[in-house]
Amino acid sequence: MGMDYYNILKVDKNATEDDLKKSYRKLAMKWHPDKNRDNKKEAEAKFKQISEAYEGLSDPQRRVIYDQYGEEGLKDMPPSGTGGFPFRNGSGGGSKGFNPRNAEDIFAEFFGSSPFEFGAAGAGKSTGFQSDGRGMFGGFSSKENMFRSYSEGAAPRKPPPVESKLPCTLAELYSGSTRKMKISRTVVDANGRQTQESEILTIDVKPGWKKGTKITFPDKGNEQPGQLPADLVFVIDEKPHDLYKRDGNDLIVNQKVTLAEALGGTSVSLTTLDGRNLSIDVTDIISPGYELVVPKEGMPIAKERGKWGDLRIIFEVKFPTRLTPEQRAGLKRALGG
Repeated sequence: MGMDYYNILKVDKNATEDDLKKSYRKLAMKWHPDKNRDNKKEAEAKFKQISEAYEGLSDPQRRVIYDQYGEEGLKDMPPSGTGGFPFRNGSGGGSKGFNPRNAEDIFAEFFGSSPFEFGAAGAGKSTGFQSDGRGMFGGFSSKENMFRSYSEGAAPRKPPPVESKLPCTLAELYSGSTRKMKISRTVVDANGRQTQESEILTIDVKPGWKKGTKITFPDKGNEQPGQLPADLVFVIDEKPHDLYKRDGNDLIVNQKVTLAEALGGTSVSLTTLDGRNLSIDVTDIISPGYELVVPKEGMPIAKERGKWGDLRIIFEVKFPTRLTPEQRAGLKRALGG
């Protein structure tokens, strides 16, 4: 199967683009050969692996292929100049499409030139790390702009990401779903003219994703002349459900019962978000506001596979507005008061 990119970057399969960047930054700093002069050989090997794993997962198209076919699948991919950055040295490699760039080049994208030349990794003070809005570090040398070398002249600016909401039903967030979004965007052709192109993007909504989860498609936004294309970001939004309300990983249901049911016992029948029938017997005496917790019938927990939140049923007791004298007498006898 080759290398496990997720394992190397210490992230799980649902890692966002941001998670990948954070992890790459941390590990690349830790294993940069300049920082590990005593165990340079081991550090070099690790550093290369980290860079290859980041390169393989940071491009959405490559990541889909990797998830399906592993590292071998990437090698059969045609050289790509489309998603993410064009390959520096991949296009001449015969049929081997995925030819990861030089590890130092990827590092330079994040940190400019090697920060270790300025006296150890902690010397961020003297080097003046700045974030350039992409969550990458810049501010060192001309090397910082090398990944933009495919455009002429001064380094083009990267506009802020374009965000749009992706409304999902609770059922989609419970079971997961595949959403296909058709996007139309402005691109600049080789002659500098703006044209429209459309594309279908696939979003795998994972079970348990919460409102506010962001999915980033690098460089899929509109492009202006002299600028890099914007990133396109979809933000998960939650459509209201007529029965269930979500509270973190829990689901809440409000249930009305009569006073007779509250005192004499009742059962609650519900259809779960994935279409199962649940029947729950309530034997406790239900006082107003009583809450019954059904373990593991809440939302799946995105980051912990096989774990669920709880279902919380909150009861409202409907008191009768009037009783006949016989009912009153009967109740007094039955309840001994």
